[in-house]
Amino acid sequence: MTSPAQEASEIIKSRSGLAMIEAAIILGRNFYSVADIAESPIAIPYADLPEFPQASPSSQGELLVCAIEGIPALIFKGRANFHDSGDPSVMASSIETMTHLGVRSIFSTTFATSVNADLVPGSLVAITDHIDLKGLNPLIGSGGEKNAINMNDAYDKRLLRRVKISASAAGVSVHEGVLTWFSGPSFETPAEAKMARILGSDIMGHSLVPEAILARRFGIPFAGLAVVSDFGAGFMGGAPAGDYSRGPVAAGLVALKRLARAFVKNR
Repeated sequence: MTSPAQEASEIIKSRSGLAMIEAAIILGRNFYSVADIAESPIAIPYADLPEFPQASPSSQGELLVCAIEGIPALIFKGRANFHDSGDPSVMASSIETMTHLGVRSIFSTTFATSVNADLVPGSLVAITDHIDLKGLNPLIGSGGEKNAINMNDAYDKRLLRRVKISASAAGVSVHEGVLTWFSGPSFETPAEAKMARILGSDIMGHSLVPEAILARRFGIPFAGLAVVSDFGAGFMGGAPAGDYSRGPVAAGLVALKRLARAFVKNR
């Protein structure tokens, strides 16, 4: 019996003519400008792909099958977050589809708030590990022994080195840090931000962590990159408001675009 992920991969292959894809980039709706790096893109609406989610209530989302610096790639324009539906496994079929396309690396992006004084708004942070205090695991209920996965190196060390090399090549500064995942969509309270910092977190965010777990489950090396939008509530005067158009944040997105292109090129 053909799975939805297999069906989706066959649709992608038939529309693009590509059987193997080197890399995949996942973009939230505020990161769509990064998709400008796509060369000769073929757009496939998520609605045409079995069990691909709507990216958000206001955006249907689409998959770009393209080249980046001549290398076959996928760009996910839009992701589904836990707080859109209450389902942490909402990206499962999308990520499983990558296994049928031979994807060798996932480069996933997110905004985050900082509880580290060195990580100012606009900073790029390569995620080295995460903390999940909610217990909202995307593998719950899916069954099977393969879900008892080891989370060592969930953020692949070889890809982390590749991110650093790519950042240097692109003239971009990138930091490293631990992400604490909160469900959102409301931002964290000052007490929660203080707790995250005490526990060893550098940044806090509302997405990406379920994708890291799913990538680990399906055996695809994963890199997570965050753009710092604000300091966390109560930390360094932080008062997050979801305004991603400000100068430092916009500059961070430009830097991320340069880093993403270099990352795919420096395979």
